[in-house]
Amino acid sequence: MAKLIYVTNTSLDGYIEDSRGAFNLYPHNDAVFAAQTGLIRSVGTLLYGRRLYQSMAPWETDAALAAQSSLTADFASAWQAADKVVYSTTLAAAPTTRTRLEGRLDPASVRDMKAAATSDLTVGGAHLAAQAFAARLVDECQLFVWPWILGGGKPGLPSGTRAELELLDEHRFGNGVVHLRYRIRA
Repeated sequence: MAKLIYVTNTSLDGYIEDSRGAFNLYPHNDAVFAAQTGLIRSVGTLLYGRRLYQSMAPWETDAALAAQSSLTADFASAWQAADKVVYSTTLAAAPTTRTRLEGRLDPASVRDMKAAATSDLTVGGAHLAAQAFAARLVDECQLFVWPWILGGGKPGLPSGTRAELELLDEHRFGNGVVHLRYRIRA
């Protein structure tokens, strides 16, 4: 059975966006970007909340992003190759291919996707991830922890949910970012 992996960038104090709602907080770093591209390339399906999906869709709809460098071209290729499921009650249509809209997260449907998948799935967007954690759908958590303190904003991990984690891997990048990979213990 495929795993559902929660992936996010977070500040050292645990926020994925600041108190103004900005989430494009961190400077570009080639090594971190390449690692994130490798992670996207390794999965077959991306589960997104509406807001995160809308911020990612330009990787398909704006050719100028891919044209910036070989790294951005590689990321665009990996992102476009994945199936996307977007959970939204407000989007009427998706501007990207390989994208399906769903009104809400249905735990049984996600379990079916995991059972049928030949590669892992990711979940992104704090609100959607919180629902997946609450439904005990998340098998692994991968955090890219940036050496910043934001002091407030939207937390990267859900409140009110308790889970025991087992550290599977860690990697420190030259810019101080630490990639932490945890398994959620049953």
